[in-house]
Amino acid sequence: MVFQGSSAALSHTGKVRSNNQDSGYSGANLFVVADGMGGHAGGDVASSLALARLQGLDHGYESTGAAEHALRHAMTAAAGDLIDTVKAQPELAGMGTTVCAIIMVDEYAVIAHIGDSRIYLYRDDELTQITTDHTFVQRLVDSGRITPEEARYHPRRSVLMRVLGDMSADPEVDAFVMPTRPGDRWLICSDGLCGVVDDTHMAKTMALGQAPGRTADMLLKQALDAGAPDNVTIVIVDVGGQHPLFSGTPQIVGAAATPKGIEVPPIRPGRVSWLHLGRQAANEPSHFEPAAEYLEELIEEDRRRARRRRVGWIVGLLLVLAAIAAALFGAYTWTQTRYFVGAGDTTVVIYRGIQQNIGPISLSTPYENTGLPLNLLSDFDRQTVEGTISADSFDAAEHIVDQLRLNIGGG
Repeated sequence: MVFQGSSAALSHTGKVRSNNQDSGYSGANLFVVADGMGGHAGGDVASSLALARLQGLDHGYESTGAAEHALRHAMTAAAGDLIDTVKAQPELAGMGTTVCAIIMVDEYAVIAHIGDSRIYLYRDDELTQITTDHTFVQRLVDSGRITPEEARYHPRRSVLMRVLGDMSADPEVDAFVMPTRPGDRWLICSDGLCGVVDDTHMAKTMALGQAPGRTADMLLKQALDAGAPDNVTIVIVDVGGQHPLFSGTPQIVGAAATPKGIEVPPIRPGRVSWLHLGRQAANEPSHFEPAAEYLEELIEEDRRRARRRRVGWIVGLLLVLAAIAAALFGAYTWTQTRYFVGAGDTTVVIYRGIQQNIGPISLSTPYENTGLPLNLLSDFDRQTVEGTISADSFDAAEHIVDQLRLNIGGG
């Protein structure tokens, strides 16, 4: 049965890259985003070849099982297409592509996914990420070693653990079936969108209820406003709804939209090795599928980074504690330059320090017992001494005691 709903596809080069390696498709029952990688030529070719293989799946299916089988088979066939292409043109070695695909079968969405492009479902005012990124940092998140927020800015966030490429004829594809219902909005996107626009802002845009094409335009603007360092490809699918239904003409966007998307441009000199993970030029790959030994080095590097982070926190904490201790010591040292005259058990005593206490800690100690009996003092002088009399120095404190003695003699 032909899917009942509406959809739109959009792809943009972004603000940094000089060519579009993404491909997108919005058809009658099939919806796809593929994010290619492999440099100036390889990414274009990889995403275009994958989409060309998947386009043949855009028709009705008797069951979700049949659709899922077709998706898995097409993804494997696409990997074979990439391998054959590299055999014929070795300069494209290392190219690959992510793929996120949905086939609508009655009230179900049949999903296939590999890489770090994503599928979201907006339902009941909530946006939910349906696919799980096949990335190094996602593995760190799953193991509890970093948080999802830390993953957004991790220096190895572009390292892919799985990809549709020329290295494996049997790619490990996630495929599953989910029920869908009228009012659902499905979003398929490359990481050019979800890598720079967070879920909260995407959800607010999806909630506006605009037509799929208008919604895609608004999401693209958010990515461009955020700098759009990568290609941005968006496919939005509404289940049912008030907007016009599928027109009958598939919409193809990105590299696969033009014949040159599957041609092989000449390789430019000075390409950056896939081992170099610094900032890439606009026409260089944005994703990497690591070899096993390289992955081990990445894991060890992350361990070293975690250790450095822990050491940094410990050193920082020790510095803060040292600063607090120094401040307290300085304050206490200052108090010991002060004196005051007060009452002992039966005599007038000169104290060193200040009259205040910090909890159970006294900031003063008896310094000299003057031997002057309290009972010889006038009532006024005795009350004044019991309330303490501050002095700037020991000499000043002795002068106060001498004055008390004079008051006794004068009385």
